[in-house]
Amino acid sequence: MERRRLGKTDMDVSVLGFGGSEIGYQRVSRRTVERLLGSALDAGLNVIDTAECYDNSEELIGRAIGARRADYHLFTKCGHGNGWGRGEWRPAALRKSIERSLKRLATDHVDLIQLHSCALAELQKGDVVEALEQVRAAGQARYIGYSGDGQAARYAVECGAFDTLQTSVSVADQEAIELTVPLAQRYRMG
Repeated sequence: MERRRLGKTDMDVSVLGFGGSEIGYQRVSRRTVERLLGSALDAGLNVIDTAECYDNSEELIGRAIGARRADYHLFTKCGHGNGWGRGEWRPAALRKSIERSLKRLATDHVDLIQLHSCALAELQKGDVVEALEQVRAAGQARYIGYSGDGQAARYAVECGAFDTLQTSVSVADQEAIELTVPLAQRYRMG
């Protein structure tokens, strides 16, 4: 499977990755997840992306492939510990949710921790970025990123604190193609 360097990080990532939302939301069985992820890793995929708010996705991933941790780059997102749409941006709450994610994922670190759709006003305060930098300094995450859209995503690129940007592009919503993607490329973000 083709791989590319993810921005300025040291990660060579497969061009296809596994997104963990549906295994949590659809209540997929542990056995199915073991087969699905085992086959994906065997085929050369090396990026697993999930979030704390994807129901039991983190637990399923940790149980299914935790023993193969050296075979993939693990990404997760924080900020919605009480479920999607109920953002919690206090630094202590973010650190607690990251510790909970590590336990669920059966690992002592993730390769990338991403703020999950944090509003522009929260980003501009700086507390959330500082919390992620502390997590990185503690060795619980190798890199930090922002996952979101619009002006908040643009700010996340321009502030220079994040290693990566995960943003939405679809047939119906192509704002990022002009608003953030070229800017992220200029900053060499993953």
